Amino acid sequence: MLGGCRRALPAALGRALRGRAAGQGGRAVSTSWCPVGTAFDAKQQQQQPLRGGAAGRDTGLFGVPELSCPEGFQEAQNKALQESEQLVQKACSTPPGPETVMIFDQLSDSLCRVADLADFVKVAHPDFAFREAAEEACRNIGTVVEKLNTDVELCQSLRRLLADETVMSSLDPETRRVAELFMFDFEISGIHLDEEKRKKAVDLNVRILDLCNEFLIGTHIPNKIDKHVLPEHIRYNFTAEGNYLRVAGLHADCPDDLVREAAYKIFLHSNSQQLARLEELLANRNSLAQLVGYDTFAHRALQGTMAKNPETVRQFLEKLSEQLSKRTQKDFEMMTKMKTKLNPHNSMLMPWDHPYYSGVLRAERYNIDPGLYCPFFSLGACMEGLNSLFSQLLGISLYAEETKRGEIWSEDVRKLAVVHETEGLLGYIYCDFFQRPDKPHQDCHFTVRGGRLKENGEYQLPVVVLMLSLPNSARGTPTLLSPGMMENLFHEMGHAMHSMLGRTRYQHVTGTRCATDFAEVPSILMEYFANDYRVVNQFARHYKTGQPLPKNMVSRLCESKKVCAAADMQLQVFYAVLDQIYHGKHPLKKSTTEILKETQEKVYGLPYVPNTAWQLRFSHLVGYGAKYYSYLMSRAVASMVWKQCFAQNPFDRAMGERYRREMLAHGGGKEPMLMVQGMLQKSLSVEDFVDALVSDLDHDFETFIMDS
Repeated sequence: MLGGCRRALPAALGRALRGRAAGQGGRAVSTSWCPVGTAFDAKQQQQQPLRGGAAGRDTGLFGVPELSCPEGFQEAQNKALQESEQLVQKACSTPPGPETVMIFDQLSDSLCRVADLADFVKVAHPDFAFREAAEEACRNIGTVVEKLNTDVELCQSLRRLLADETVMSSLDPETRRVAELFMFDFEISGIHLDEEKRKKAVDLNVRILDLCNEFLIGTHIPNKIDKHVLPEHIRYNFTAEGNYLRVAGLHADCPDDLVREAAYKIFLHSNSQQLARLEELLANRNSLAQLVGYDTFAHRALQGTMAKNPETVRQFLEKLSEQLSKRTQKDFEMMTKMKTKLNPHNSMLMPWDHPYYSGVLRAERYNIDPGLYCPFFSLGACMEGLNSLFSQLLGISLYAEETKRGEIWSEDVRKLAVVHETEGLLGYIYCDFFQRPDKPHQDCHFTVRGGRLKENGEYQLPVVVLMLSLPNSARGTPTLLSPGMMENLFHEMGHAMHSMLGRTRYQHVTGTRCATDFAEVPSILMEYFANDYRVVNQFARHYKTGQPLPKNMVSRLCESKKVCAAADMQLQVFYAVLDQIYHGKHPLKKSTTEILKETQEKVYGLPYVPNTAWQLRFSHLVGYGAKYYSYLMSRAVASMVWKQCFAQNPFDRAMGERYRREMLAHGGGKEPMLMVQGMLQKSLSVEDFVDALVSDLDHDFETFIMDS
C-alpha cells in the first residue's frame, strides 16, 4: 500500500525524464555500509538518544536540520513557504520555455519535501508532539497548495508555454507531458472559474482534507459495550475497561463463531458522527467535481489512469464478477460444509465466517501451518533474498548504513543505501519494521523525498520509508516471519524499488507519483517472485539448522492461496463497486448503509447484518476514493507481466532491464497504459485484464497430482 502525499497540484509539480542524467549516482561503496541481512538478524540495538542530549544538537529527522525537535516543523514550513513565494514570482516573470517547467517542479519540490515527510511523521512518530506538529504542517501546506491550484497569474505563465507551438515542439516528450500535467492540475481545481467559484473550490478542497483526516481517525476508533451484554465465557477475548468491553477489530481468526459474530456486530455498529462525516465527504467531493466541470467525482478522479473513466471500471468489474460467479458459489458451498461440520447447530454462512473458514479449508487441504514456515523466514534471510534477487535482476545491492543521532525516530529503524553496480548510490530506504505502542498496524510505503534533477546538474536522491508491523523478537534470536509477512515485505519493497528506479527529471512524476491503478503493479509483481520456489530457495533456510525449505512446502503454500480465492476476489469486487457507487451520481438514491446492504447482497452474496455499517470502517475511501478497483487492475497487469516475462526465468537480467526501462524508469512521466503495452508488446482489452485474474485461480496440476 502507498502512503505519503501524491498531490495533483502545481506544487506537486514535475514528473518526467527517465534514464540517468549527469550527476546521478556515482558514489563508491561507503565504509559505513554493511551487509543487509546482518543488520536485521543481528538486531544490534543502536541505543542512541532520539531527541537532544548533552552531546549537542541532533542532526534532525531524515537528516533535515530543522527537525531535531517538534517546533522545527514550523521552521521547515516557513522556509518552504518563503521559497515557494519566490518561485511563484519567478515562474510568472519567466518567458515561455523549458525553464518554466523546471521552476514549477522546484515549487512542487519545496512544498512536498515538507508535506511528504510530515505525512509520515504524523502517523508513525512515537512522540505525540512530533505527530501533532507534523499534522499542523500537513494542513497548512495543503491549504497553500489548494490556493496555488487556483492562482490565475501562475496558471497564465504555464498557459503561455502551452500556447507557444514553437517552444512546445522543441521540448522533449517527458517535459511536454509534465507541462500538460501541471495544466491538468489547474483545470481539475477550477482555474477556469470566476473568482467567487475559485474561492469556493479552495474552501471545498480544504474541507475535504479535514473530513478525510477525521474520517480516517474514526475508522480505527474501537467501540465499547456493556460487558453484561455478552456471555461471560467469551468476554476474555476483549479488553475490559471497568464495566465495559472494548472491541478494536473483527477477531477474524478466532475459532469461536460467537466471538467473531460479537466482534463483527459491535465493531461495525453504526456511528452517527462517522456517518455524518462520510456523507459530508462524499457530498463535498461531488460538489467539487461538478463545480470544476465533471459529472461525478469518479470522472474527475479517473482522469489520467489506465481505466480513464468510470464506464471502463464498471465494465471491468461486471465482467470479472460474471467470470467469478460460479467459482464463488462453490467456495461458499465449501465454507458452509466446513461450518456445518464444525458447528452443526448454526450452519448458515455469514460475513464473519468467510475469512475464518477459508483459512480452515486451506490449512486442512494443504496442511498449512504458519508455524512450520516461520523458522525458514528469518528477517535477515528474507532481506538477503531480496538483495540477491535485485542484484541478479537489476544490478542493485542493498547495504545497511549507520545513522546519525536524531536521524531516526525509533532505535530499531534501519537505513538502507540502494546502490547500482555502475550508476552508484540511487537513494535511501528507512525500514521501520517493528511493532511499538501507538504505531499503526499497517504495511505501507511513504515517499519522504522525491528524486529530481537539480539545477546544478546533481540528482536529488529519493528517500522512502517502508513501514511494517513485525513482532519484536527475543534478544539473541532473529525475527521470524510468517509466509504472509514475507510476502508483504516483498510487496512493499516493490514500491521502494519503483521509487528508487523511477529516476525522473521532474519530482512531480518521480517513482510512485503515477496513476493509482499503475502504482500497485510493481509491488504486486513482487508477490509473484515471493511465491516462486526458485526465488524462495535462494534464501529460505532454517535459522538453526540451515536446512532449505522443501519444495513441496512452497508448492503447497502457493496452491493453498487458491482455495476460496474466487470468493476472496469477489469480496474485493464488492468493495470496488461500492466505492464507485459512492463516488458516482449524486444525490445518492439511498443512504450509504442502504446502498451497502443492496450492493453486498447483489455483488458479494453473503447477507447484510442489520445495524452494521461496514462502510464507516472503509479507510480506503480516503486515499483510494473512486479508485479502489486499482488493486484488481494492477494485479491483472502484474499477472500478465509475470507470466509473459518472468515465469520462465525469474532472474532473467535482460528482462529485468526491460522491466526497468519500460515500466519503472518513467515514474508517472508516461501514460500508464503505454508503459504496460511497452512491456507486454501488445494492446490490452478489458477481457485481457479479467482473463489474467481468473486464470490465476486455476490450480497447478503438478502440485495437485503430487499432493494426491
